[in-house]
Amino acid sequence: MHQTKNRWLMAMSAVGVHLPIGSVYAYSVLILPLYHLHGWSRSQIMIAFSLAILLVGLSAAFLGPRIERMGPRRAARWAACLYGLGIFMAGLAVKIGSLPLFITGYGVVSGVGLGIGYVTPVATLVKWFPDRRGLATGMAVMGFGFGSLLFAPIMVAMMHVLPIWLTLCSLALLYGGMIFAASCYLEPPPPGWTPTGSASPVSALAAASASTPTWEEIRAVLGTRRFICLWVMVFINVGCGISMIAMVSPMAQEIVGMTVAQATALVGIMGLFNGVGRFFWSSISDYFGRPQIFITFFLLQATAFFALTLTDSPIVFQILLLLIVTCYGGGFALLPAFLTDMFGAAMLGSILGYALIAWGISGTVGPLLLTQLTVWSGSYLPALYVFSAGMVLALCVGLYLFLHLRGLKRGIPDKAP
Repeated sequence: MHQTKNRWLMAMSAVGVHLPIGSVYAYSVLILPLYHLHGWSRSQIMIAFSLAILLVGLSAAFLGPRIERMGPRRAARWAACLYGLGIFMAGLAVKIGSLPLFITGYGVVSGVGLGIGYVTPVATLVKWFPDRRGLATGMAVMGFGFGSLLFAPIMVAMMHVLPIWLTLCSLALLYGGMIFAASCYLEPPPPGWTPTGSASPVSALAAASASTPTWEEIRAVLGTRRFICLWVMVFINVGCGISMIAMVSPMAQEIVGMTVAQATALVGIMGLFNGVGRFFWSSISDYFGRPQIFITFFLLQATAFFALTLTDSPIVFQILLLLIVTCYGGGFALLPAFLTDMFGAAMLGSILGYALIAWGISGTVGPLLLTQLTVWSGSYLPALYVFSAGMVLALCVGLYLFLHLRGLKRGIPDKAP
């Protein structure tokens, strides 16, 4: 007889997958050591990071149906192999001084593993938590947000006693082992399973999840107004938020006069708030609704970005920045739950990757826009005005989506014109 697994342990396994792949957010600690070791420019080194982030969405999008057919355990093990292999290749590249191999390993191979590892636990947890989808996805991606908080100091400590190449090779084995171990508990809920204390059986959900959506079904979803609106909202939320994360240290020093040590400490605190925001916002979205929380994000951030142009107080600067970071992280946690609300758990694994393409593109466009506007004007203020205006635009899209979802109940067509 099949023994149903504990869904809370399933959530811990999902966190176990996301923690090591979340180490990608600690990439900045490699930039200066690699620059001093081989003389690679910062822009050259950043190519690997940009490729890895871009391939999160692309690999998840194109491999989504295959991931669904594999099942979560096998897919997570592929993620362990690819992510670990990519980091190991990067270590060998540092050893021999090959920038192309470094970009291929860290940017391409680990990027594909990152995409598979990101989607797999999330798509699994929404099936185990049909009654609390926001909480489930929040727990999973909270691990991703905490990845840099955990592994950045580990990486720095290791590089004090080991060469950079050996540090990366050792971390590759650690990451791969952690993901593989966490994968051993991952599996979808059995047919007929119902959460304890829930009046809503999920046997239909489990049965639906056993079949992979066809390309025609996926394409139909991608053409809906609901999906397009959510994609735009994620694009703006991520683009503005990741730009602040990428540039926070120089901004803190130049706008409000924080010291280097204070700005460095702020970077670590941001990692904490990034993770907490993912759990907090997604959890309360189960009670207030996903569209309402996104609208709240954009109201808060439009105000916060504009307020940053007016303050010269380090304390106010940090409060506003940490508020933005919680909304940035919360958007990632709400995305899978929102997609499941609109299109069903069986569809999530196949369409989440297409939504995450917004992350990959905006993760490149946002920091580039901030850099160019700053160079052009000699100030951070124009970029902050643009980001505030972007949040107003996202707010309008969010309000439209909220009204559209209500209109669907009255028979308004969902296809984009």
